[in-house]
Order: sequence, then structure tokens, then C-alpha cells
Amino acid sequence: MKLDRVIRIGIAAVIALLFVIAIAALLFVTESALNVWDRLLEGPRWLLVGYVAAMVALVLAAAWLIWRLVVRRKIPDAHRPDVQPLSAADIRERLAEAEKAGIDVTAAQAELQELAARRAAGSIHLCFFGEISSGKSSLIKALVPEANVGVDVLGGSTTEITHYRWRDDDGHEILLTDVPGTGGHEEGLDEMAMSEAQRAHVVLFVCDGDLTRRESAAVADLSALGKPVIIVMNKADRYSHEDQAALLQRLLEHLGSAGGAIERDRVVAVSAGGEIDVVERAGGGRESSVRRQRPADIGVLVVAINRLLEDPEDIDRRRDRAVFRLAAGKLAEAEAQYRAQRSEQIIRSATRKAVIGSLAAVSPGTDVLIQGYIGTAMTQELCGLYGAAPRDLDIEEFLNLSQSRVGRALPLSLAVAGNGLKAFPGVGTVAGGLVHAVAYGLIFDALGRSLVQTLSKHGKLLPEEAAREFEEGISEHIEAGVRRVARMALEEKEPDAG
Repeated sequence: MKLDRVIRIGIAAVIALLFVIAIAALLFVTESALNVWDRLLEGPRWLLVGYVAAMVALVLAAAWLIWRLVVRRKIPDAHRPDVQPLSAADIRERLAEAEKAGIDVTAAQAELQELAARRAAGSIHLCFFGEISSGKSSLIKALVPEANVGVDVLGGSTTEITHYRWRDDDGHEILLTDVPGTGGHEEGLDEMAMSEAQRAHVVLFVCDGDLTRRESAAVADLSALGKPVIIVMNKADRYSHEDQAALLQRLLEHLGSAGGAIERDRVVAVSAGGEIDVVERAGGGRESSVRRQRPADIGVLVVAINRLLEDPEDIDRRRDRAVFRLAAGKLAEAEAQYRAQRSEQIIRSATRKAVIGSLAAVSPGTDVLIQGYIGTAMTQELCGLYGAAPRDLDIEEFLNLSQSRVGRALPLSLAVAGNGLKAFPGVGTVAGGLVHAVAYGLIFDALGRSLVQTLSKHGKLLPEEAAREFEEGISEHIEAGVRRVARMALEEKEPDAG
């Protein structure tokens, strides 16, 4: 207690001394400034102006230097989507690098091969996109009456991608693509439809009224592809002329909000026709129901399509960019799958080494040295896998921050390790060294998985973020990995027991 009082008195004396020095410095600076100012006022005008300008310039320069040193520049996120359009050279370079790294690039290459085949054929692809029962197949049937288009009155009849040939008045060969309706219950059909929309030149989004929230989101996704989108309001004969005009204006607003081109011919009202039930009255008052063909009214859609085809080079260029993005997306999926598999191997290898190191520790403190080496190696390998190049200081900071949290998690990991080992028949009473080995392995397993989550999210090593992820998820990771790590420890212990 006495020592504490002396320290506080010493700190108070230092504060008082600093206060006296600060007052003296302020008085000296004030006196000097006033003397300089008086002399400047007595001198010529140009000297005063030049002096003030020089002082302002020095202050601004100092402020700029301090800002450059103190304020961090924003580092671009490695996982942010590409802002600039991808070119053929870009995607091929990325494919070559990925293939060299051992990543399966088959799906991405298949998209480029399909693009090359479509270029060689020279046909224009129009994709009819929309929710089930919106009338996509009926519209195609109206455009190509001779085509064998399956139309089901219950809706959702299209479960695969089908192309129908059609020639417009100018002789262009056009492939009308019918894709599965979105919003159904079958898994994978929505993704199939969106992928085909990316491969097409023009997307015709078919609806039968004002857009729902889900349809608005789909129009936004389609507009983001950077290719022409036409909203086709089918079954327009159900509405009066006034209602049609109001709906078309509303659809045009939806398209503008989604980022599409706000032009009148980008939103059209049509009627695909088809069969309807009509009640007929015969003599004697008898009534019977008969099916009659309803005429189609799609002229305005044909005009809108023809206008878009006036510049084939532009729609070709937009189609190509969309396909490059599709290929890049499939490459990203393959990279994510590869990283998930490879990171699992790295974490399991480091966990096994941590278990072996704990079992092999011959003196107190030896296991700490072993675990530190393994932790550094695992962190470097996982960062390299995700394209991060952290500084040695970042790795050291991450491991130190994680180490400070291990103490709180160790009792839990020991308890879980003991229970996990008892679950294996024939183990019997578990030795303390084996329990500690499993506990160490569980901590390393949790450390690696938390680091992978951070690298996946940010694309770089953020020590504090990764350590916090480790602390928040350690209980979950320990519970999930106990049987796997316990089996590792038993496999390493059995040869010694033999």
C-alpha cells in the first residue's frame, strides 16, 4: 500500500511539471508570435501577405502528411464482384491459373465452348423467362404455330430448356428458348433458367399483371446482366384499355428501378391466345361447354424484338460479357469447392500434428513450442490457399489473440475430450495425457475452421476478426469435432500401447 501511494505522488509530480512546461511554452510562443506580427505590420504589405501565405501552406502540408500517415487507405476486398466487364482474355487467364492450381474448371470451360458454338451458328437467342403459369410456352406457340410446344393449363409444364426456330420478317434466324418457370418446387430449375438467360442475347420477362416482390427481384437480377430485357405482360385481354395503360406504366417504373432501359418498347402488352371454355345455349334452353380458339395478339412484341435486332453487334457484345460472367461464376464455385476440400485437409493435418505433439511432449513447456510452430504453419498455409499474403506480424497477432482466448476454452475442451473418448468401446479409464492431446487437437480444429470463415468472408487475414470468430465459434466447433479428433488420438496412441 505504501509503495502504491509513492507511485501516485510521483505521477502527480510529473503531471505538475508537464503543466508548468506547457504554460511556459505557450507564453514563449505567444510572445514570439506577437513580436513577429508587430514587425510584419510595420513592414511592407507584400511581406505580410507572403508570410501569411507561407504559414497557411505549411499548415496544409503538415495536415496532408498527417492524414496520409494516420488515416488507413481502404484496401479493396479480394472477394468483391468484378466492377469492370470481363473480357475473353481475362476469363481464359483465370481459367489457366485455376487449372494449374488443380481446380476443376470443366463447368467454366463448357460455357466458353457453348459460346463458341453459338457464335459459329450465328443464331440470335431470345430467352422467355418468368414464373410458372405466366404463359411463356403459349407465347412461343403463338410466334411459332408449327412448333410442338407443350402447354399445360395447370402451369409449370416446362421442366427443361427447349429451343424453337423462328425467322422474323428480315430473315434473321432466331432461337426462342423456353426455360422452366421460376417459383416452382422442383430444386435446381430456377438456377437452370437464370443460367440460360445469361447465355441468351435478349431476355423476355413474361408476367400477367403487376410484378410481385419476387418478380421485381428477378427483373433486377436480369437487368444486372447488362443485356436487353423486355417485360411482356401476357393475358392483356383480361384488362380494359385504361387498366392496361396503368399497368404498363407501373411495369416501366419497375424496369427503371431495376436498372433497365426506360423505353416504351421495353414493356409491351400481348395476348398469347389459346383455348378458352365458352358456354353455348342450344334450343330448348340447354347449355353446353365448348372449347374455342382465342386469337393471339403479339404484333407489338414482334416490333419490339425487331428493334432490338437492328444492332446485332451490340447484343452480341452484351451476350458475350454475360457468358463470361457466367463462366467466372462457375469458376468461383469450383474454387470455393476446392478451397473447402483443401482447407479441410490442412486443418486435419495440423490437428493430427497437434495431437502427436501433445503426446510426444517430454517436459513442461515443450507442447507450447510445438503448438506454436504448428499454428504458424497452418495459418500460413490457409492464407496462401485463399490468396491472402499476411505479414508475419499479422500471423503473430492472430495467434497471440487466439492464445489469450484458449485459456477460457481449455476446461470445456478437456471435458468434451474426456466424454468423447469414453464413447469409444474398450478405451476404459482414459489417461490424462490422452485427454490433453484430444483437447489440444480440438482447439486447433476450431482455430483452423474459424480462420477459414474469416478468410472466406474477407479474402484476407484480419487478426482481431479471426480471433473473435474463434472465440465465438469455439464451443460449436469443439462439440462437432470431438469424435473425429478422438479417433485421431486413439490411432496415434495405439502403436505406443502395442
